[in-house]
Amino acid sequence: MDVLYFAWVRERVGLPREEVTTSARTVADLVEELKAREERYAVAFSDLSALRVAVDQKLTDFDASLDGAREVAFFPPMTGG
Repeated sequence: MDVLYFAWVRERVGLPREEVTTSARTVADLVEELKAREERYAVAFSDLSALRVAVDQKLTDFDASLDGAREVAFFPPMTGG
């Protein structure tokens, strides 16, 4: 599955996107797998309240299923202006 990182998440992880092989059943499971990889992921995902997630380009929650998902994107909350 493709995992995309935007804004400061990208800066902390050091990549705009990557292909990930995972056994995660939910977005939260995927986050735990990523955090266990390296310190840079642990830092990027240290405060989930400061993150939003989309699965296959649909905004969702961290408890969302990844069954059949092809893409997960992480980004900070959007603001208007």
